Amino acid sequence: MKLRVSGLANIGLMGIAVLAIAASGFWRPGVSFDLLGTRIELQNAIRELVMVFVGLASLRLTNPALRAANGFEWEPIREVAYLFAGIFICIIPVMAMLEARAKGPFSPVIGLLTQADGMPDNVVYFWATGILSSFLDNAPTYLVFFQLAGGDPSALTGPLAKTLTAISLGAVFMGANTYIGNAPNFMVYAIARRAGVNMPGFFPYMIWSGAILFPVFAAVTWVFLI
Repeated sequence: MKLRVSGLANIGLMGIAVLAIAASGFWRPGVSFDLLGTRIELQNAIRELVMVFVGLASLRLTNPALRAANGFEWEPIREVAYLFAGIFICIIPVMAMLEARAKGPFSPVIGLLTQADGMPDNVVYFWATGILSSFLDNAPTYLVFFQLAGGDPSALTGPLAKTLTAISLGAVFMGANTYIGNAPNFMVYAIARRAGVNMPGFFPYMIWSGAILFPVFAAVTWVFLI
């Protein structure tokens, strides 16, 4: 029996997607435009268009029988899309309240981010960013705490580099605390559940993940931020 791999065109398409993401980080032409009140940079718009093209090309080039043999279906994708559309809509007022700083309802939390000498408290930044990222999405959470830390790239990559490290670690690492911390988390959950795998509920998963991850986060705090 010969071992064969089918659908090899998708490897090339994944390469195009990776290159598009990498290029958007290095190529910055300085061109942007407004779309429904949102400022969109040219490199980001091209990246998203390339992603759409890659998805459509995959649908066109891949034999439908291969998807059927792999048990592919759209329902998990739709489920994740509905959930995160709701999250991104509901996140707008939360972000606005955080950006209001001392004038907003989160002023007690904002006050904890700064030490008595006026310097950022990196430990609090790590945990505050991480907790919010656990229930929302890491990218907007990162941006909000980046702005709360001053929003100056030169300072946050220079004298305040440890603060930027704390924000980055919290936004990325703690997304694994819940199913909704990152879209891939919930996608895996939805796919497994559709396949008949017995998955823990939302809160049982948090207990399970917390028992494993919180000691790791405590070690990260001790080693990198204190």
